This record gives sequence, structure tokens and C-alpha cells, in this order.
Amino acid sequence: MIIAEIGQNHNGSMSLAKKLIIEAKQNGADIVKFQLFNAKRLFKKKNNQWYNYNCKTELNYQQVKYLNRLCQKNKIEFMASAFDEERVKWLQEIKVKKIKIASRSINDKALIKNILATRIPTIISLGKWKKKSLPKLKGNILGYLYCISDYPTELKKIKFKKNDFVKKYLGFSDHTIGLTAAKISISLGAKIVEKHFTLNKKFYGPDHSCSMTPQDLKNLSTFEKDFKMLNIKK
Repeated sequence: MIIAEIGQNHNGSMSLAKKLIIEAKQNGADIVKFQLFNAKRLFKKKNNQWYNYNCKTELNYQQVKYLNRLCQKNKIEFMASAFDEERVKWLQEIKVKKIKIASRSINDKALIKNILATRIPTIISLGKWKKKSLPKLKGNILGYLYCISDYPTELKKIKFKKNDFVKKYLGFSDHTIGLTAAKISISLGAKIVEKHFTLNKKFYGPDHSCSMTPQDLKNLSTFEKDFKMLNIKK
């Protein structure tokens, strides 16, 4: 399963968000994912060069409903990370199939409790999790994603092990530049690959440079299908 993480890469433009959804579908993504937050509450204004950008890319409820309808129209699943209780309710109301707990929220016990109480199947990134063992959480958890919370992440910081995606992780949330790490994770058994998605890596914003383009997504999707076929034949 390939998750095209649009995140904030819509840059506050619903027109750009629509193009990203269409391109994600056409180039092999199974899911497009957004981020739902209250910028003034989540981000500190001091020492944050992206504060104004974060405010610009905050989505309201009507925009979330619009994006969900666009996904339904284009037959691709809408998914999001929610960073507060109000936005969790939004996702309940539009009846998402899955919900994401982002790396930065892994220690937010109140938010995690609220999300798991919805009983919506949940995927959890562990980029900010410092312990070797997995979190001891109970609920409708689909699985955990291996992740390094650097933007971008240097390849040398990725530490894959043969059993990472067999006994421990369901998949990989990739912040590296290029597709090398994502393809390796698939070859090691990752069931999910999540990677930021953009139409142009030179767009303004913190995530565009480490995002995949439509051509990159097509490349990754083709690799995944070919790898699956080889394993079946084997």
C-alpha cells in the first residue's frame, strides 16, 4: 500500500490539492494523506521560520469535506493525521477508513486515547519514539511505521534490519530524498510505504525537497507491483 503524503504540500491552495489528488491516483497511490491541525496551537511562533506557512496551510472543516469528496470522486482513499480532539471528530464525521498518529504525537497520551477511542483503524509513526520496544497501546491499531523524523533524512541514518518489517513494523514512513530507501523497505517486507508527494520539489515549503513527484510515484508503484509479481512466481 502506497500512501502519498500530501501533508502541507498543497500550500494552502485547494486547486493545488485537487491536482495532487488526481496525480496521486493516476500514478499508483492507494491513499492520499493530509495533516489537520490548529497552527497557532500546535506551532510556536518564536524560532519557527515556517510559522506563517503553517498558518496558511491549516485546513478548515469545509475544506476537509471538499478534499474527501474529491478523493471519493477520483476513487482514492482520503486519510489524515489529526493533532487535536476537534479534528479527530471531523474525521469521524466524514467516516474515514483509517486515521494516522504522526510521529510528533506519539507522546501525546490524551490525543492517542481520543483517537483509539474512535475505533477507527489506526496507523502510528514512531519517528519520535525513543524506546526499542513498541508502545504498549490497546485499540484498533493496524501497525507501526518505522520512521526517522529528519527533513530530509540522510540515507546513512536509516537502519534497516531483515526482521524490521516482519515482526516489528508494518511499514516505512520515508523522509529521504529519492526512492532508494522506500524500495529497500519494500524488498524487506514493508506492507506500507508512506512518502511526501509534490508536483515540484522546488515549491516553497519544508517538505517539497524530500517529496516524490508523480514520476517518482509511478516508478515506486511499478517497482512494488513487479516485486510482488516476482515473489508470487518464486
